[in-house]
Amino acid sequence: MDFKFLHAADLHLDSPLRGLSRYEGVPAETVRLATRAAFDNLIECAIDEKVAFLVLAGDLYDGTWEAFATGLYFCAAMGRLERAGIDVFLVYGNHDADSHLTSQLPLPGNVKVFSKKKAETFVHAATGAALHGQSYAARDPGGDLVPGYPTATANALNVGVLHTALSGDRGHAPYAPCTPDELAAKGYDYWALGHVHAFEMVRAEPAIVFPGNLQGRNIRETGPKGAVLVTVGDRAVQDVEHVALDVVRWTLTEVDVALAADLQQVHDRVRAGLIAALAAADGRPLMARVRLTGRTSLHGELLGDRRALREGVRAIALSLSDGIWIEKVEVGTQAPHAMVTGSDDFGAILNALADDPSLVEELAHDLSDFLSKAPPELDDEVACLVEARAGQLGGLLEDAALALRARLGMDGDA
Repeated sequence: MDFKFLHAADLHLDSPLRGLSRYEGVPAETVRLATRAAFDNLIECAIDEKVAFLVLAGDLYDGTWEAFATGLYFCAAMGRLERAGIDVFLVYGNHDADSHLTSQLPLPGNVKVFSKKKAETFVHAATGAALHGQSYAARDPGGDLVPGYPTATANALNVGVLHTALSGDRGHAPYAPCTPDELAAKGYDYWALGHVHAFEMVRAEPAIVFPGNLQGRNIRETGPKGAVLVTVGDRAVQDVEHVALDVVRWTLTEVDVALAADLQQVHDRVRAGLIAALAAADGRPLMARVRLTGRTSLHGELLGDRRALREGVRAIALSLSDGIWIEKVEVGTQAPHAMVTGSDDFGAILNALADDPSLVEELAHDLSDFLSKAPPELDDEVACLVEARAGQLGGLLEDAALALRARLGMDGDA
């Protein structure tokens, strides 16, 4: 029998899009409802594609949600699928295990939840597909779960459902560690994974896939977000397609200003970068971080008045579209070697300060109280805090020296 199914994970319903509320002009309702709107797109996609079933590979919720409204919204969506004749197979992940409300809401009859006690198999009646999975009983399931998964069912499409980061470094906690070879050895036709927030086709045969999350929530979750549409024919996977379902797109726009002669040319390059980012967003509202790169004589000037730079970039964004917001402007440029090693007396003093271990130590001591009180979430907004917490102050002093040069009108080549 030929059919399609959808594979999604990491819905994180009602999780906030971090940081957007602090930016003028960002529509609060769009931000607040972004994960729900992306989830609605998933349900619409399932109905429009007439899929046989939907697989959800964990982290439906976002930890310790205290209001039943989030769960009720999920139940209502499952009811829509039930009325459309679409079954749902899901495992709970580490964030779901944190929620004491997860197991208290009754789900419609079309939803099958894999056991937390051990891996089990559900057979989809209409297609004969065998789905194997295990939910998390706790935030950390305590090791590799794959050995406990059932053997493949003969003469059926076999789908494994697992919440894991595998064993590699994918920027996520290594829960339920396992390897692609270990998964392949099970003899399943498709592994529906969750936990990693970026789409990744780990292996084609058998298909081992992370769909990524439905909606990017911060600058670490850039690019298209959505689910995977799987086409099945003759009890084998024929096609795997990533379908974008996000409603707000995050992007990191890197702008090389090495050849820019003045601030106007910097602005021109920023404009070109944002135009390209808007085109790639396919009409979605865009939250952009702009990072300036390259070795340039404008380095000190860019560092010297970051507020003016930020507002200049915001002005460019507003002139391009009312659907693009600047999350942050980073100065990742470097000074030309001549500026760093300038021979003027005052410049030499500034450079010496940046290399003075005693000054670095004294500055670290003076900053220790502030750093201990600065909330960790500020690290995403103020890059220098990350370096300061790590005790890396030499580069900050060098940047401060270059910024002072710019303020004093020193070009570094005197």
